[in-house]
Amino acid sequence: MTKSFRTLDDIGDVTGKRVLVREDLNVPLHDGQVSDDTRLRSTVATVAELADKGAIVLVLAHFGRPKGVPSPELSLAQIVKPYEAVLGRPVRYIDWEGAAEAIATLQPSDIGVLENTRFFGGEEKNEPAVVERFAALGDLYVNDAFSAAHRAHASTEGLAHRLPAFAGRAMEAELDALEKALGKPEHPVAAVVGGAKVSTKLAVLKHLVTRVDHLIIGGGMANTFLAARGVDVGKSLCEHELTGTADEIFDAAEAAGCTIHLPYDVVVAKEFKPNPATRTVNVHEVAADEMILDVGPAATESLGDVLKNCRTLVWNGPLGAFETPPFDTATVALARTAAALTKEGGLVSVAGGGDTVAALNQAGAADSFTFVSTAGGAFLEWMEGRELPGVAALTR
Repeated sequence: MTKSFRTLDDIGDVTGKRVLVREDLNVPLHDGQVSDDTRLRSTVATVAELADKGAIVLVLAHFGRPKGVPSPELSLAQIVKPYEAVLGRPVRYIDWEGAAEAIATLQPSDIGVLENTRFFGGEEKNEPAVVERFAALGDLYVNDAFSAAHRAHASTEGLAHRLPAFAGRAMEAELDALEKALGKPEHPVAAVVGGAKVSTKLAVLKHLVTRVDHLIIGGGMANTFLAARGVDVGKSLCEHELTGTADEIFDAAEAAGCTIHLPYDVVVAKEFKPNPATRTVNVHEVAADEMILDVGPAATESLGDVLKNCRTLVWNGPLGAFETPPFDTATVALARTAAALTKEGGLVSVAGGGDTVAALNQAGAADSFTFVSTAGGAFLEWMEGRELPGVAALTR
């Protein structure tokens, strides 16, 4: 099947060619040690494939937020050793000063990491002069950083218009998964949307009700929807000023034939701390001094039944305050149900967003999902139905 974007399968002979590869190397670093190398590992498929085909691979990436001011603490020189360990091959650090001369000494199959792209003030502004400076160093451009694709920066969007541009393997896998999840999904489609506040996910909810058959709302956001339905949520986190907006989303869902699922039994406590005294009650029995902190077991089981009748699932955000035990129970249970259905081959499951990845890992379910995106902002903007500049620039 022809894809809407060009991939490494379309790139041709790269022997001796300088390939600028935009990756996400923005990893947590403490005392020179990378505490989570997930992003480094996600680059291996593309970088190794190009190097094995004889390309001179030049990795472009940002690190932190230097705002155009170079600083040793945000230098990518620190990432070279951990990156060599992940790639299992030598990596050369290339400073911007004398970059062209340094690159000229590289041989086919060599790999270099260029200094932080954000050391240029014009990188985030997509300034033509910065695009030109980057473009002069390469013959071809590969974007493999979906997590940065929602920003029109020089290294994520501008370069794609200056050099022949292709999607790397991680970008390709992400775009294929997203197409299966919301682009051309197999119905019925369910979406799980959790998180603390409706205000942060309004655009997501408004877009999803027009695309999915079942919208499962969890987390603190569910309290705002319950309040809109006349439920007294006690001291729970709730955006009472948005109950009118919640009503609009209910109306839009009804018009689109989308069923919204809210919890009907909940786990409540008087204090928000690990393992407090809790009780499980019907949503209409929450006391004035209690807060809703998780979905109850009966509602969780019935949400599992909803998933059993679906073919596609998109998941963003936990159902309860999952970082604080025991309020991870519903999220873990539903994630395990989704994972089991995926393993059986009945469900295509795509999840993304920082809290979501952590919650699925906590449930031991992440490896069984069809695809788990580590992209935060880009995944959310995709769920809002927005065009991502870095992806649009790769279109054939």
